[in-house]
Amino acid sequence: MKTWIADYITSQKATLDSIPLDAVAALVETFQKAHAEDRQIFVFGNGGSAANASHFMTDLGKGASDKLAKRFRCLSLNDNTSWMTALGNDYSYDEVFVRQLMNYARPGDIAMTMSVSGNSPNLVKAIDWAAKNGLHTVALVGGKRGRLAEIAREVIVVNSEHYGRVEDAHMGICHMLCYAFMEKAV
Repeated sequence: MKTWIADYITSQKATLDSIPLDAVAALVETFQKAHAEDRQIFVFGNGGSAANASHFMTDLGKGASDKLAKRFRCLSLNDNTSWMTALGNDYSYDEVFVRQLMNYARPGDIAMTMSVSGNSPNLVKAIDWAAKNGLHTVALVGGKRGRLAEIAREVIVVNSEHYGRVEDAHMGICHMLCYAFMEKAV
């Protein structure tokens, strides 16, 4: 068991080492601009990425905002279960994020998703709509890249196809985004 754990940690370190620093720095700048312009930030994902989206928006909306004179306007589209299930039931699961963006989003806002595969139809549909409607689109993806890497304006690829490692790295990126503001690195 100890060998397996050591190997897992070694692989996790390699995954973290694959995070492109320049791309994360550019994303911090994107968030700085959104904050300065009072833009809304929408984040969403499926499964573990849904949990990461909720965690990220909590940290950005509370922790990072507590350190600033003006608060971030941010929302995880995963957090309204009744709305998501109504959209999934009445339309289709592919519509659960895009239909929320249709209600909330305005040109210049940010639509950010996280996906290990980069191919989840509901995420692709939402990012595609966002791009066509003037939103700044961001995708954090795994080594498969997928369709999201082709259509999002800003893409951060974590070089692994292991779901746990990629989700951990994505959350690490989200923490970097928040702590850049919390620790006044920006």
